[in-house]
Amino acid sequence: MRALISVSDKNGVVEFAQALKGLGWDIIATGGTMKLLQEKGVEVINISDVTGFPEICDGRVKTLHPKVHGGLLARRDDESHLQALRENAIEFIDMVCVNLYPFRKTISQENVTMEDAIENIDIGGPSMLRSAAKNYKDVTVVCDPADYQTILNEIKEGGNTSLETRLKLSAKAYTHTAEYDMCISTFMREKAGLSEKLFLEFDLAQQLRYGENPHQKAKFYRQPKEVPFSLAYAEQLNGKELSYNNIQDANAALCIVREFDEPFCVGLKHMNPCGAAIGKDVADAWNKTYEADKVSIYGGIVATNRTITAEVAEAMKPIFLEIVMAPDYTDEALEILKSKKNLRVMKVNMNKSDVAEMKYVSVNGGLLAQDDDIETLKIENHMCVTDVKPSEKQLEDMNFGWRIVKHVKSNAIVVVKDGVTMGVGAGQMNRVGSAEIALKEAKANGATGDLILASDGFLPFGDTVAMAVEYGVTAIVQPGGSIRDEESIEKANEKGITMLFTGMRHFKH
Repeated sequence: MRALISVSDKNGVVEFAQALKGLGWDIIATGGTMKLLQEKGVEVINISDVTGFPEICDGRVKTLHPKVHGGLLARRDDESHLQALRENAIEFIDMVCVNLYPFRKTISQENVTMEDAIENIDIGGPSMLRSAAKNYKDVTVVCDPADYQTILNEIKEGGNTSLETRLKLSAKAYTHTAEYDMCISTFMREKAGLSEKLFLEFDLAQQLRYGENPHQKAKFYRQPKEVPFSLAYAEQLNGKELSYNNIQDANAALCIVREFDEPFCVGLKHMNPCGAAIGKDVADAWNKTYEADKVSIYGGIVATNRTITAEVAEAMKPIFLEIVMAPDYTDEALEILKSKKNLRVMKVNMNKSDVAEMKYVSVNGGLLAQDDDIETLKIENHMCVTDVKPSEKQLEDMNFGWRIVKHVKSNAIVVVKDGVTMGVGAGQMNRVGSAEIALKEAKANGATGDLILASDGFLPFGDTVAMAVEYGVTAIVQPGGSIRDEESIEKANEKGITMLFTGMRHFKH
């Protein structure tokens, strides 16, 4: 029995080759793999001795040869194949152990050159994997070091791998080459300015009990590259398995947290914030968030951008929450939260990144793709369009409100005061309806004056402005851009309040 080994990932390969030798296998190897095995005392056959041809073109050509692929592809149950091998002095190769040049790792490096990328496109490796995988009935193909021990165990027990295992390994090999080619294709098409195809690669992270509703099946996949503010790569420290709706809501909360550098906390239900606040520390931010809407936060999700302390954990403990998310927890806080066995406690990487990930939304028969909306303009004096100019305190609150309303379902209105949400109006069919919900909630919370109103889209009429003033709003921030902007400006001037236009909207459908 002969095995051809040529790997970029050399983790465990020496021990694997030594074990195969101990089981009576001959080892064929190439280049760096051959050198490593020889250095470790493993007797190997040089690939050039098999092909009768030297490695050429700086190693670009070494395994693309009939004595390699004939030995892999020949069917052992076909006499014409066997006759062809005899006539051409080709021997069987019974196992291929190959993983590919590190193309993904190469292109992820800063300032990678096109030349470096090209030289890390493997040709012979995928060809051998595909040949071996095609002939899985007779050939074992292995591309993942995690499979080494399973293969060795089966050979020890039965003299060879089982047909069932070879089929699974064949599927893994084709997946490996497909992912590899997809990565190369995506890179090359980007360089060439082509966008006619979109390839997505995601790995199964979790089988979910059900989807949005119990009758819907669901799975949770994650992309290969870890990104911050991602539940897919968060560490679960306590609680039940995450559900489909948990993941959706938690992701929405993390997107809001990403907006803030100062101590911040948000409570969220059904992908909309029900309370949010900045504070002097995490305890202050939590207390303000809870007080903003004690009713809606029941059964909700809480996220903060600061380490949760024992003080905060004690304050959260009496409240029914589904998930708590933070960059870290003190030992005491974790002990307190873990006393609630069903509470999902997540530790999330919250290191800021300016890189905009693509966002995808499935529609019937298609897929929408867009850049993530990570840019949020700072609200400044020069954006003022009214006679009355904003105070520094109003600017602070407008910046807070603007970062919150960006993440509320459109039509969205948020009313804030002193860095705390007083009222949130989400997802109504007209903006007046959303404003009425937010303003009435603010009034119910006892907020009566010096309120700030933020709108994710323009206010097309002066009616929203007039209603806002009746509830104590003294400053409005909105994108502007309506053909009736002048009507809103005139109404604000008439009422003696300040209004700012950002020039950028943040619809969230």
